[in-house]
Amino acid sequence: MKPWRLTLTNQLVLGYGLHKHMDTYATRPANEDELKDFHGDDYLEFLKRVTPHNTQEFANDLSKFNIGDDCPIFDGIWDYCSLYAGASLDAAKKLINHQSDIAINWSGGLHHAKKSEASGFCYINDIVLAILQLLRYHPRVLYIDIDVHHGDGVEQAFFSTDRVMTLSLHKYDKDNFFPGTGNWDDIGGGAGKHYALNVPLKDGIDDESYVRLFKQIVEPVIEKYCPTAVVLQCGADSLGSDKLGCFNLNIKAHGECVEFVKAFGLPLLVLGGGGYTPRNVSRLWTYETAICVGAEIEDDLPARTPYREYFGPDYKLHPPLSKEGKYENKNTRKYLESMKVKIMEQLRFIDGAPSVQLQEIPPDLDNVRSELVKQEED
Repeated sequence: MKPWRLTLTNQLVLGYGLHKHMDTYATRPANEDELKDFHGDDYLEFLKRVTPHNTQEFANDLSKFNIGDDCPIFDGIWDYCSLYAGASLDAAKKLINHQSDIAINWSGGLHHAKKSEASGFCYINDIVLAILQLLRYHPRVLYIDIDVHHGDGVEQAFFSTDRVMTLSLHKYDKDNFFPGTGNWDDIGGGAGKHYALNVPLKDGIDDESYVRLFKQIVEPVIEKYCPTAVVLQCGADSLGSDKLGCFNLNIKAHGECVEFVKAFGLPLLVLGGGGYTPRNVSRLWTYETAICVGAEIEDDLPARTPYREYFGPDYKLHPPLSKEGKYENKNTRKYLESMKVKIMEQLRFIDGAPSVQLQEIPPDLDNVRSELVKQEED
């Protein structure tokens, strides 16, 4: 999860010239009031004050906030969290203000963080904050998660509302795979019952099986729920040969899911997430950036890209990751068909798209004004 993944991604995006096909923005850190839209005051105060040098002063809080091996304390933790959260918030605002059709924040997508608890390398749940921002304008938001791990933090945040539908495709093993949640019968509660959809998968799923199942589920979900905006978490740990993953997906298959969602033409927020083999994370997110901007890029990596030596020996955008995968595909055709049937059964309980009375929210005029001033100065 170190920023090295993002450094490599940025260099490939620049090397391919993809930045010429989109607007790029420098993020601002989210302020404490924005983070309080979801997270608890005491938890935020802890993150703001704790450092590796004063952890003993917070000994009683470490277990309370689930700080440990997966979520260590490091220098700059508050700046890190507020910056990636601020990027997702600004991306959501770009969609609301119609400044963008698709907004990307590869540093976001930290889907495990809870209201007052860190989890699975995630401290602040930028996804929940961005969706809350979108709900100020959009009556219905669909959240899709293709990380190898269950998007438990996002599902939990919107468990009892029908204004957000969550759909997560992930490896599920209650006792042996983190976070041990997200079985097919995990469907939401209260007003949100049947609005949490989970597709538990087994080890080793391949390109054809995954993409087919993804399309067979996502299309009817969108048709039935009629979202007015989509948030797509593109965790790269579902790729083959990932250090923590157990699927056998290639980059093109993962990207085909992004392309399929893009084709519906809805306002789309694209976020990063997991991914623990940095060279493959950056390959994937570069390829999916190209998909988002509609650009064709070559398989040979640009010759003058910094850090190109990290992509040897092939120096390709699409190495055969499925051949490097060490997991047998335990997802039979019959099993995958049963998962699709269970999702369709859940959709039967949705009686049309839920609606909500909304007051018109004025655009983020201060943000727009500052950007116009900067454009004039340039």
